[in-house]
Amino acid sequence: MSQQALKAVATGTNVATAAKPQTIAGLLTDPKIKAQLALAMPKHMTADRLARIALTEVRKVPKLAQCDQTSFLGAIMQCAALGLEPGGALGHAYLLPFDKRKKEGNTWKTVGTEVQLIVGYRGMIDLARRSGQIQSLEARAVYAKDEFSVELGLESKIVHKPAWDVADRGQLTFVYAVAKLKDGGIQFDVMSRTEVEKIRARSKSKDNGPWVTDFDEMAKKTVVRRLFKYLPVSIEIQRAVGLDELAEAGVSQDNALVIDGDYERVLPREEEEQAAIESDALTAQEVHDAIVNAADRDALDAAYDMASLLREEERPALRDLYETRVDSFDLAEK
Repeated sequence: MSQQALKAVATGTNVATAAKPQTIAGLLTDPKIKAQLALAMPKHMTADRLARIALTEVRKVPKLAQCDQTSFLGAIMQCAALGLEPGGALGHAYLLPFDKRKKEGNTWKTVGTEVQLIVGYRGMIDLARRSGQIQSLEARAVYAKDEFSVELGLESKIVHKPAWDVADRGQLTFVYAVAKLKDGGIQFDVMSRTEVEKIRARSKSKDNGPWVTDFDEMAKKTVVRRLFKYLPVSIEIQRAVGLDELAEAGVSQDNALVIDGDYERVLPREEEEQAAIESDALTAQEVHDAIVNAADRDALDAAYDMASLLREEERPALRDLYETRVDSFDLAEK
């Protein structure tokens, strides 16, 4: 990771001349990148928080660090523009690495790795609610032991009585989504497991990622995505659905990414390391000052993340300081 970029983040200052960051982590902590993120995202998110979440995803999925930097930052910029957080408990969106393969002669070879943004069903529901056209939207899974019936026609309706009194409700059999519009209308769609499995079979990520770890959530997202075709949706939802369909098909999303700013040439490795040792190495004092001067919780968390790059013996005091400041923010919010 670029020591100059880390120093800029920890101290809140810009480095006058800096080499272009050479790693994903370095890019996410670069002030120029954060400035671009801040311009793209809605008011309820901050660049510091999004960068911190993205770094967490890189730690959880190490292969993301090997991906093409442009595709990674493009996916993060799309998250910022849509106001969705990748990974985490919210399940808004997922960042998945995909190998690009090219046939050379009779064999296929990996020629690079790109990041694909897959929007989760909770992310789609969140976008729908923010559109102002939909009063509520929910998706439900039906299991083998549930009581479930559907009637279509002039008076269409769904009856679903979950078997909550049993320990195991059985295998997922159907998923459905119901939207209540602001004008009082109701629209719903139902998909059988067989239909969902057909969609999964066409996905490039059918054998990894959320289709494996969170099948039920992906099934619900699939029916929500199909329901969107019958709803008055926003530009953001159309963009999210389009990105998601490209990811499912394994097609490059070609995420637009524009980063302003000038970078100098990268120094040879020996010169860069020597320069870092002489003047740009991140110090415990700089992290200490960044924690003390953090104006909000996101900035505080971003500052404390830098402590992981210091020596082990320097971290306990910074952790104590961080926890003290966390307590002060919590008290201020009460």
